[in-house]
Amino acid sequence: MTAVDERPITDTVETFENLEVPEGFKTELLRGEIVMTAGPDWVHNLIVLFVERQIPIDNWYPVQTQDLSIPGESVQPQPDLVVVEHGAFEGPGRLVPAPAVTLVLEVASKSSIDRDYGVKRSIYAAGRVPAYLIIDPMEAHCVLLTEPVGSGEAADYRLERTAKFGDPLLLEALGIELDTSKFGTLPPIKQHRRP
Repeated sequence: MTAVDERPITDTVETFENLEVPEGFKTELLRGEIVMTAGPDWVHNLIVLFVERQIPIDNWYPVQTQDLSIPGESVQPQPDLVVVEHGAFEGPGRLVPAPAVTLVLEVASKSSIDRDYGVKRSIYAAGRVPAYLIIDPMEAHCVLLTEPVGSGEAADYRLERTAKFGDPLLLEALGIELDTSKFGTLPPIKQHRRP
């Protein structure tokens, strides 16, 4: 049985920031909606690790579990990996402003796939994050989105490039070619509406 409280929350951001999250869960504020998900699985964590280890730390900070702030948006997403150039953000603080971010990574899962390809795509584009990388282990491919345009819910990325697992993917924003050959897969799910 699921209980749903339909009473409106007058200050979603305050409610979100004061929320007591059980250990092992992740929460995000996505356009006024508080989303809580269980921790990721092994395949997910290894993909993030394999990407993180390919990013040269001489120039970049690849950081996990880092919340972002998007100017003009009621959001506080927590991408699976945030990449910030040295000197772009010095902290302190829980929220890194999106203009300081060069690339965000989301590894799609059965429960996050629509958010990763949908609302987060427009949120990161609205924040002018130059590169958004979606790694989809159910489809065994990576989708790189670049050149953000528009604002609010209408924001999107102008360019989209897809690479199958095993094929290299050029991440121009970081100046590296991503080796995808070690990325694990998950059983396919019913085809979603996204690319």
